[in-house]
Amino acid sequence: MRYSAGPRLQSKYKCGFYVIEEIKLTSNPYLLIGGDCGPVHGPAQGFPIEGYTELIGPILERADARFVNCMRAYSNRGVISEDAPQVCQPVEMASIFTSGLFDAVNMANNHAYDAGPDAMLDTRALMISRGVQVTGAGCNLKEARQPAIVDCHGIKVGYIGYCSVGHPGSEAGTDKPGISTLRVQTCYETRGPHQPVRIRTEPHAKDLAMLVEDIAALRKQVDVVVLAFHAGVIRLPRIISDYQVTVAHAAIDAGADLVVGHSPHIPKAIEVYKGKVIFYSLGVFAMTKTFAAPSWSEPAWAHGSVRNHADLDPDYPLMPYGQATTLGLLAKAQFTKQGIQRVSFLPMKIDQKYRPQVLCHSDKRFAEFLAYMEWVSEDMKHQFTVDGDEVVVNV
Repeated sequence: MRYSAGPRLQSKYKCGFYVIEEIKLTSNPYLLIGGDCGPVHGPAQGFPIEGYTELIGPILERADARFVNCMRAYSNRGVISEDAPQVCQPVEMASIFTSGLFDAVNMANNHAYDAGPDAMLDTRALMISRGVQVTGAGCNLKEARQPAIVDCHGIKVGYIGYCSVGHPGSEAGTDKPGISTLRVQTCYETRGPHQPVRIRTEPHAKDLAMLVEDIAALRKQVDVVVLAFHAGVIRLPRIISDYQVTVAHAAIDAGADLVVGHSPHIPKAIEVYKGKVIFYSLGVFAMTKTFAAPSWSEPAWAHGSVRNHADLDPDYPLMPYGQATTLGLLAKAQFTKQGIQRVSFLPMKIDQKYRPQVLCHSDKRFAEFLAYMEWVSEDMKHQFTVDGDEVVVNV
């Protein structure tokens, strides 16, 4: 059941049908945005697909718009990738996106193309056929660059996706299917004998200009612009690459109202820049996988030199991304015709059934989560205020 124009209805799921509890009016409509999504365990493994969202569903339903990052391909024509065999999923697994909880998905990410162009395009077509808009992937570059635009009570919200961590060959071209890609250039600065080399990363100038052009064009069509940027160092906490900051700032300078990042599978810093909020990584919304990354068997990880704070959690064998992967952010933005008026986040914890659940302020894990977000955001301009079960990002 979907709620659109008019008063938002607060509901709960009971005995297979929705029971309306009360009518709840709010002063401004709001948007909820989740991070990486794409569980691979379904009914055959004892995980009903609707189970992944049973705790978070009522919260999503009350929002006026909902966006999330789609990390899988759903097709019968997919090519099984040796590096990422989990990517190609049966079509029925897509119901986590298409059952009415989401209005748009970003497909500009490192897995959208892993099962091949046919599977990627099938996924895009499937989403659209079931009422979910898509940004970040298409039959050519022009289509991949197209935003999703959602109308909320007469207020238009634009959602546009770019990726900097895609595999070579996944980028869309003039006549080639793929994703909207922003390449990264790396250089190394030596600082004398016995000094560590500084690794600098910068966005490719031509690609950054393309992103800026897209945001400026979208700015003329909508009231609110949101950039989904799939980028950053995976699994390692706190590390924000130079290029991520450059891109996020350039996006805001070009007219974006909010930047939401994902890819690292763990929450990362929040920054306020020119009165706009940047989430460098929302972390996981709902993900499972059957195997750990090969890097965990490499000596550097095994001996601990880069493993600190990133050990696998034995209680979550189907989320082998590091201990902090069980923490996630649900970004919330209240908006009007004049743009975003208030940004906050709902702290989430993945339970042992791999279900995201919003933490209540009274839960001791809420304070622990907030302390974690202060720690990862230490190098960025930010200030948090707790308001009920939300953490407001002061601008």
